[in-house]
Amino acid sequence: MQDKAILLILALFSRLPLSLAQRLGTVIGWLAYAIPNKERRIAKINIATCLPEITAHQQDLLLRQSMIESAKGVVEMPIVWASKPARWIDVVVPGEGAGLIEEALSRGKGVIAVGPHLGNWEVGLHYLTSLAKVTAIYRPPRQESLNDLLKQGRSQGGATLVPATPQGVKSLYSALKRGEMMALLADQQPKAAGRQGGIYAPFFGHPALTMVLIGRLARKTGAPVLFWFTERLPAAKGYKIHWFQAPEGIDSDDQDITAAALNRGLEQCIRQAPEQYLWSYKRFASQPEGVVSPYYVNPS
Repeated sequence: MQDKAILLILALFSRLPLSLAQRLGTVIGWLAYAIPNKERRIAKINIATCLPEITAHQQDLLLRQSMIESAKGVVEMPIVWASKPARWIDVVVPGEGAGLIEEALSRGKGVIAVGPHLGNWEVGLHYLTSLAKVTAIYRPPRQESLNDLLKQGRSQGGATLVPATPQGVKSLYSALKRGEMMALLADQQPKAAGRQGGIYAPFFGHPALTMVLIGRLARKTGAPVLFWFTERLPAAKGYKIHWFQAPEGIDSDDQDITAAALNRGLEQCIRQAPEQYLWSYKRFASQPEGVVSPYYVNPS
């Protein structure tokens, strides 16, 4: 019943023009900010944890705007999935580092495109497919009924979607060896800790369980790593895609160095448009032994 309701809501959203969808997202985001809820609580903790240098008032303003931008992303998502990719490619303009992707693709070794959950990554994926053949790794949603919709929506531009499994990782290696692009949002913690899954590395100065896959792919294939995100422009005026060089050490033999470099690259992206980051994700849920998660509430 819940899955059917979600699908119905997504179907209704998919029919909205972008300008109306973003206005609706603004209203939903305001409500999500004004009414106490889990996402608001997590986002508030994350902003305070990651950006202690800004004042409490600035943190609250950022919290409000981030809830609005996240809601816009939710409403935009089914519209992107239901539309022809060309519609979105046409409204993406180059931003910072536009020449980096062209130079990286010209090497013929493939490209590892890494980013955080920032801006509108659904639009961004469609744009990437206009540049090269893309294989993207994804984590199937908890609602099984959404899985087919997600795969269909993301792959209609030509992207090949593979799950976050050993077989999916093999597909990434194969794509890079063919000189193609692989895309991955790398700011969520892997399911397992350990040298094959994830290790703890600083993220905004705090330990976060971080995937080691990116460094391993870069080291074994020689493919250049670029960080990217698709910024949402105001007043439904489109999107801007930004590219950044990977920090030094991303392809190191030392996994601690590669994980730290990965997080520095993600931080650089997030600081460009912090109001469009998905702060409501529990990035620090898993902690090293003896370190208490910032989300922990003492029952006493």
